[in-house]
Order: sequence, then C-alpha cells, then structure tokens
Amino acid sequence: MTEPLNQNPYAPIACARYSEYEEAIMHRQKLHLRWYEDNVHYDQVVLPLDLKTVNHEEFLIFRADSDEILTIRLDRIRRMELA
Repeated sequence: MTEPLNQNPYAPIACARYSEYEEAIMHRQKLHLRWYEDNVHYDQVVLPLDLKTVNHEEFLIFRADSDEILTIRLDRIRRMELA
C-alpha cells in the first residue's frame, strides 16, 4: 500500500479567523494561543508578526515568550484569544 504524500493535509481556516489574525498583527496585539506540533501541545502568549502562504498552506509568524521567531500552520491552532 502506498502512503499519501501529506499525511496531515491542510484544513483551511475560516476567513473571519484569518481576519482576526490580520487585525492583531496590525495593532500589535498579543494573542494567547494553544496549538500542537508533532504531538506536543503548547499554550503561550505570543506577538503575531505576519501571515504567509506556502504551497496552499497558511502560517502565522510570531514572537514567542522566549523571543524566538516561530511559524505555525494555522490549522494547528486550537484556541486563540486576545491577551
């Protein structure tokens, strides 16, 4: 049996949610995010910096608590609220 090329295909997010990320970036508003990556769950307050699209997948670029610049695929974010 052949494995699919992408075992976790991107699931587009709602346009309204994408707009909330854009607004937070414009106003430099920190966000409290909960997301997962490689079976690890994260819960942090972050500063969103930008959005990008690569291969039809959307990503949030943000500054983490550690001052690191990180990128997360938007469909991996489970919860987002203003901090």
